Amino acid sequence: MKSPVSRAERRAATVDRILDAARREFGDRGKDGATIRAIAGRAGVDPSLVMQHFGSKQELFELAVTPVAELDGDDVPGHLADVLDVRLRELPPATRALLRSMLTSPDAARAMSAHLQGRAERLTAVAATDDAPLRAAVLVASILGVTIARHFLDLPEIRLADPEDVARILSTILPTDE
Repeated sequence: MKSPVSRAERRAATVDRILDAARREFGDRGKDGATIRAIAGRAGVDPSLVMQHFGSKQELFELAVTPVAELDGDDVPGHLADVLDVRLRELPPATRALLRSMLTSPDAARAMSAHLQGRAERLTAVAATDDAPLRAAVLVASILGVTIARHFLDLPEIRLADPEDVARILSTILPTDE
């Protein structure tokens, strides 16, 4: 891979390194436990550079935990299998940071709530029941619970489960026309 040559490319590469380091640090330590100094150390930069690029720990945290859109499509069982395949494997650093911080940081809780609401709305649109909004909310909450049980509580049945089996069970919550 060619290393960045221009000043703009070097700056972008540094920002990416800092953001990646922040996701990992917030994921390991949560918002309150992470420090700018530790993030800078992981990124291999001076702490003042972190502040120069991101302004504050709060602004860096908000960027680091912003959920990335995952999968699209109206195939709910297939979508569930894909989402669970991701959730039952190594969590992306941003997701890990958000999950670790959502119970202690109002900002992380708002970010997670907005992300889950968006997921529930997408699922509601393809559901074939009158109570689709409730079923969709229960489904996304269940996936959140499965993710927490796997990565933070180490519940053996969830840790060892095949994502397709978990998806098959969860797909009964929200029937579709398919």
